[in-house]
Amino acid sequence: MYGPGHMGHVKCRRLFVRAARTLAVATTLVATAVPSSAAPADGPTDGSAGRPAAPAAGPPPPADCPRLSGRWSGDNRERLQRLIDTVGPCATGPGHRGARPVAVFDWDNTVVKNDVTDATLSWALRHDRLRRPADWSATSPWLTPAAGAALRTACGRKPAGGAMPTSAMPACADEISLIRETGRTAAGEPAFAGGWNHRRTVPQYAWVPRLFAGLTPQEVRQIAGAAREEALAAPVGSTVRLGTRSVPAYVRYYDQQRELVGALRRAGFTVYVVSAGFEPVTEVWSRPVGVDAGHTVAIRAVTDARGRITMDAEGCGGTGVNRGEVIPYVEGKRCWVNEEIYGVRGAAAWERQGPARRPALGAGDADTDVTFVGDATGLRVVLDRHKPEIMCRALDDADGRWLVQPMFIAPLPAPESGYPCSTTAFVRPDGSGAPVRRDDGTVVPDQPRAPGGPVRP
Repeated sequence: MYGPGHMGHVKCRRLFVRAARTLAVATTLVATAVPSSAAPADGPTDGSAGRPAAPAAGPPPPADCPRLSGRWSGDNRERLQRLIDTVGPCATGPGHRGARPVAVFDWDNTVVKNDVTDATLSWALRHDRLRRPADWSATSPWLTPAAGAALRTACGRKPAGGAMPTSAMPACADEISLIRETGRTAAGEPAFAGGWNHRRTVPQYAWVPRLFAGLTPQEVRQIAGAAREEALAAPVGSTVRLGTRSVPAYVRYYDQQRELVGALRRAGFTVYVVSAGFEPVTEVWSRPVGVDAGHTVAIRAVTDARGRITMDAEGCGGTGVNRGEVIPYVEGKRCWVNEEIYGVRGAAAWERQGPARRPALGAGDADTDVTFVGDATGLRVVLDRHKPEIMCRALDDADGRWLVQPMFIAPLPAPESGYPCSTTAFVRPDGSGAPVRRDDGTVVPDQPRAPGGPVRP
């Protein structure tokens, strides 16, 4: 339970956060619509397989428009360069008066290799930075009795609120990290059960901010900063001991994505990061690529009157404060894009907007990104990690705007089989599988494994 001023503080904080973020984009909010130089996803086609016509060649872009030089697969770099050259200020020169186009990136395994929230949690567990909750069952509305019992046994019961010596409690570190990674206990029991909406949240993602309850967001940023320094110094491919297991020790910025973000910003795009990670952590990592906290959106924990993280999180689309039922995940990412970038409020934020209120470019790597990436009107970049729904849509490429890119570091080998697009690749809100459907309602046929291809200069 929180103090009597808790809910008033929550309301004031939410208003402050929204006001700050609105101020951060005030000069571009009206201009976030896709300019007329970008053909919208539902715009005219060139008559070949019903695909939208490529932007007209037109005059060459101004000489000072940024040029991509990184190594990409196939013609991906050329397609991205064409978008930069034909959308926004680079299309019309310094006198551009149209809308500033928007680009939205997922973070983990899209802009960086590996997961920065996992790296931060690993560092916190190895340095005794988490506090013991009074009741483990309060950390998630879906935590199973088996998981609660396993955590109490492995991590102890007292003192509540005190730092847990997890560096000397390998069983505790194992339980916490395995529940986060797999949704199961060390004994293999389901850690979460119940009726969550599988297109709005995933319990183990929503669980992470609650593990930092009692700390302030600034303390989490400090932990994330230390974890970032360690992960960037660790050799590619290296591991570190966490509990009784070895987990990835390294994280790397993808040079190509860092260059792309910088080029888009110099070309007049407004760039956002929208992640299902923990917002104070993602902010620490996104800042060095030029995306500040006002343009970084992830899971936002509610703080109490003392500024400390609670078990509550901010919602979207009229859902208000919640216990993790709504996070930036699948449809939730669309909701946060619509609210934070385009000012769409209430239930309408869950719906696909018209082309003027959609990003020109979306980039992701997993099914959690499929909705907001699919909303992009120009290009939809997918880092190939063999996730079925997003790969079904990318390989089907119904409107010619999807771009598949093997991971830049340690790309996965081609899957042994293709994707069951026509049967189970779409995840319904209840978690069951269904066919993936195009915008016109037709079923996407099963897709073969991505051909991939070498990354070339």
